[in-house]
Amino acid sequence: MKMPDHPIFAGIAQEEYEEMARRGCIRLADYSKEEVLLRTGDKTEEFGILLSGKIHIENIDLWGSRMILHSILPGGAFGETYAFCQAPMMVDVLAVEQSQVLWVRLTALLSPQNEREGWYHKLLRNVLILSTQKNLAWSSRVFCISAKTIRGRVMTYLSSEALRTGKRQFTIPFDRQQMADYLNVERSALSKELGKMQREGILTFRKNTFCLLKTAGEC
Repeated sequence: MKMPDHPIFAGIAQEEYEEMARRGCIRLADYSKEEVLLRTGDKTEEFGILLSGKIHIENIDLWGSRMILHSILPGGAFGETYAFCQAPMMVDVLAVEQSQVLWVRLTALLSPQNEREGWYHKLLRNVLILSTQKNLAWSSRVFCISAKTIRGRVMTYLSSEALRTGKRQFTIPFDRQQMADYLNVERSALSKELGKMQREGILTFRKNTFCLLKTAGEC
């Protein structure tokens, strides 16, 4: 099994990666579009690293309302907190495209027999760094939905994407309904507000590609 080029394996050699696989610490799995990887209430001993495709972390309430909490793109990780804490999942993990996931099994990884292996502490360090980076990403969403107005939520989200990409023109990982779910607003209200912002020269957009404007006509 070839080791993915991913920060979680920084400092780990191919031979060490293969040893981890032999000890049951990692496995590959493929998922079709709309397949649920983990459901609310599940307990998991594994966390996932998305190698290809796209995954959404979602919450669906008792009345069927959907909220997209996070969009995972290739290279992103998910489920590490639940795997560490062994707490029941409070979210669903859904493949929105055909996806391939590398699962890291923490119960096998943290087995006492692995503590003397050269890769053991390197991998734990990398998981800690990954978890810290994920906390920053989740904080960004909290800022988005804390805004009281739809415009405030839109501008907070799009500004964070511009900062993340280093560009004022960028493509987001959501269609319009998914963007509304992520911002926890009605789709019709979101579309109306985006139209107003475009007419006012604040931004331009085409489908899920946006450009934030300093002056009209820049993009």
